[in-house]
Amino acid sequence: MKAGPGADVDVDEETRRVVPFVAQLRARFPDVAISVDTWRREVGRRACAEGADLINDTWAGADPALAEVAAEFGAGYVCSHTGGAVPRTRPHRVRYPDVVADVIAEVTGRAEELVRLGVPADGLLVDPTHDFGKNTWHSLTLTRELGRLVDTGWPVLVALSNKDFVGEALDLPVERRLYGTLAATAVCAWQGAAVFRAHNVAETCQALEMVSVIKGDKTPAHVIRGLT
Repeated sequence: MKAGPGADVDVDEETRRVVPFVAQLRARFPDVAISVDTWRREVGRRACAEGADLINDTWAGADPALAEVAAEFGAGYVCSHTGGAVPRTRPHRVRYPDVVADVIAEVTGRAEELVRLGVPADGLLVDPTHDFGKNTWHSLTLTRELGRLVDTGWPVLVALSNKDFVGEALDLPVERRLYGTLAATAVCAWQGAAVFRAHNVAETCQALEMVSVIKGDKTPAHVIRGLT
């Protein structure tokens, strides 16, 4: 289901698209962690019943009962920030005195609330949610200052692939945003982001591996230069 504006997709249609796919994945790959993006309790409940492990609440509590579903099934949960935006709408003249502080307050508060509801603390991720309820300046600031969110101690997820802030920063269409995405990925990885959602998986993994090697967290795979 497209996150942005588009044709209406009701609960029944979203269920038809998502739940059988989750069931097939679980049957074929019993050991793989399955994440489902939804903001609706009905879809989340049926997806978890079919074996989904993680609910990515893409619209930041627009349906408050979605958290209860995660608690019911012991599923993990992604706490997002949208600044109160209505699901599937684009931001318009949004303002934050300090967008990073606003994100930190909302996602950490949400994570603490979910723990109280019974969601496993070790299954929680926080997501600054680039572009959702934000303009390009906001998303660039969140990328540049992601370390402030990492410092909260909650594991941080970022979803950067081909986002509008990358396109506007470089004046590029969606199909030409890979290199900009990888640059933003490297910046977030250097600051300690824990999980990356990516369209171009192989390229993203290579960028993340290079960051790990540069930081000294991983040794180079094959070194002979100047040694032979």
